[in-house]
Amino acid sequence: MTTSKLPRSVARPRISLLALAAIGPGILVMLADVDVGNVATAALSGAHWGVRLLPLVLALIPVLYIIQELTVRLGIFTRQGLGELVRARFGRAWSVVAGLALLVVVIASLVTEFTGVAGVGEIYGVSRHLCVPLAAAALLLIGSSGSYRRIESITLWIGLFQLAFFAVAGAAHSDLRRVVLEMTDLPIGNSGFWFLGAALIGATFNPWMMFYQQSAVVEKALGERNLWLSRAETAFGAALAQLLTAAVLYAGAISFGPYGFDGELETVGQISRAMTPLLGPSLGPLVFSAGVLGASMVAAVVCSLALAWGIGELFGIRRDLEHHPGRLRWFFVVYAAGVTGAAAIVLLFQNLLWLNIVAQVVNVFMLPLILAFLIILAKMALPERCRLRGWYLWLTVGLSVATCACGLIGAMQGVFGNG
Repeated sequence: MTTSKLPRSVARPRISLLALAAIGPGILVMLADVDVGNVATAALSGAHWGVRLLPLVLALIPVLYIIQELTVRLGIFTRQGLGELVRARFGRAWSVVAGLALLVVVIASLVTEFTGVAGVGEIYGVSRHLCVPLAAAALLLIGSSGSYRRIESITLWIGLFQLAFFAVAGAAHSDLRRVVLEMTDLPIGNSGFWFLGAALIGATFNPWMMFYQQSAVVEKALGERNLWLSRAETAFGAALAQLLTAAVLYAGAISFGPYGFDGELETVGQISRAMTPLLGPSLGPLVFSAGVLGASMVAAVVCSLALAWGIGELFGIRRDLEHHPGRLRWFFVVYAAGVTGAAAIVLLFQNLLWLNIVAQVVNVFMLPLILAFLIILAKMALPERCRLRGWYLWLTVGLSVATCACGLIGAMQGVFGNG
């Protein structure tokens, strides 16, 4: 057998009420992927470069699916989270390295989520010193429920607000000639263009997504009967996430006109005001702020869960919140520390969009390490019949290497380039 195709008995779809319980982790992690950093990066990309980076956003859909599908497969067939597998297969030293990487990317993401909350408050004249603590309190309340299924259900409903970005894009109109011209006129010699491209890659592949989805699959005790539906859900989520990102980028491109934007955008509120003409002065800010607030809260919950699960797994503390709520203490301590620490940072420093962009570029530098763990585990830790191998192995490696290389080159071009 030369490919990674699973046996018919494993891969055959079985739709039932029990199987439908598998739905949740794939869609939720993809909604979390469209976080405030993603929205800010897409809006800035559209503002400065029109729709030139739109093909990149859409081209990442299959790569996003391939990577996240590995977490589904590993979670179902090993019944261990990514952190547990790293500790068991690579040892304590690599667990510490992975734990530090996870901590960095989660705190960076949480900071961007709270900047989004602060930006929404700015739109309506509410001080960040009020809205950020309120958002942190809401996150702590959600996380303290002690039931993953309850947390997942609440967060999925909040995520529906992100569909508002489709309304924003739907109100934007451009002629086909301009779209074609911009997508064929790529300023490949400009370092700023490369840097925003790298940021879009980092915004798409948040390393905490891999920790979260695999742990969520294990937490829900999904089995082989759920594999097909979990894969389908992940594919749908990947497409949805990138289409939401594309919608924001497109709206940003149309809002700022064919000649781009040469000034400085410093807050989410400024982006919202720039897009106001698309939906009108009353409806525009409301729709955009609903999307941003939904993105902020969903991503904050998911990356906080990823941190709590991942750190526990990496350091040998098993997770099973549904059946052993007594283990909630360590989980909630890590969860609460991440939330309160990030909220404090946002209260101390200015709500600048550049912070969101930098956070996405940080993901680019952390991504190769986490992807290497994931691919090696998919090759070695799975049962023989389910392992990553053959042409699909090389496709996964090739796309992962190409994605990481483009992100790293773009980041370095942005830092050291002269364009």
